[in-house]
Amino acid sequence: MTDSHCHLDFPEFAPELDAVVERARAAGVARMITISTRVARNGDIVALAERFPDVFFTVGTHPLQAAEEPDVSVERLVALSAHPKCVGIGEAGLDYHYDAAPRDLADRVFRTHIAAARETGLPLVIHSRDADADMAATLRDEMGRGRFSAVLHCFTASAELATTGLELGLSISFSGVVTFKNSGDLRDVARGVPLDRMLVETDAPFLAPAPHRGKRNEPAFVAHTARVLAELKGLDVDAFAAATSANVDRLFSKLPPRAGQGAPEISRP
Repeated sequence: MTDSHCHLDFPEFAPELDAVVERARAAGVARMITISTRVARNGDIVALAERFPDVFFTVGTHPLQAAEEPDVSVERLVALSAHPKCVGIGEAGLDYHYDAAPRDLADRVFRTHIAAARETGLPLVIHSRDADADMAATLRDEMGRGRFSAVLHCFTASAELATTGLELGLSISFSGVVTFKNSGDLRDVARGVPLDRMLVETDAPFLAPAPHRGKRNEPAFVAHTARVLAELKGLDVDAFAAATSANVDRLFSKLPPRAGQGAPEISRP
């Protein structure tokens, strides 16, 4: 299994990071992608990925930090992405829930990351919260300027945005939110996402899945989310884990081959 989105550099993990990684391995998590929120902290993420062989990383500015890094450049992102363990750009996007940055600035920073993804060929990790219409419009506009690969991470948005993302060739990643009792609409969206476009993540340390809801999340807990999603897709959890890890391999193509790579062909509801 692969945790396609976590934040192992966050201070919540500092006191026991080795134990967190070991628990993930014991739970069957073969790889973790720790996602950047600030380009300024790239050195910390690089050091973390170099410390653990099964941890990889991205480079980018989260929309909540867009005002802190308004002048991040395509050239800077491209240069930092050359590290052999950097496998993606972002997370970047639009967040109208907190509106931490002026919307025009957030849009500009987001489009800079799209340009970097396009130039490098690395996938863009997209954050979108309460911004469905503008996100859909931006993605359509930018895809018309030149194709790029991307994932809508921690998807909690509308079925309409999911449809737009799928039509544009994007992948969709689900977090522990899909396990919550009040997330029936989100589970309906997940049922409709083709298996070969689906990823699973923790977004740790946030959004721990049931039965750990309310606690600090960690990569080992991705197994709980995977079980719920596997049931939605009518698969056993091993087949679901194999399929979604193969999806990660396709999207994050800079990742090195997994040991014993070669997931079996299965039907894709």
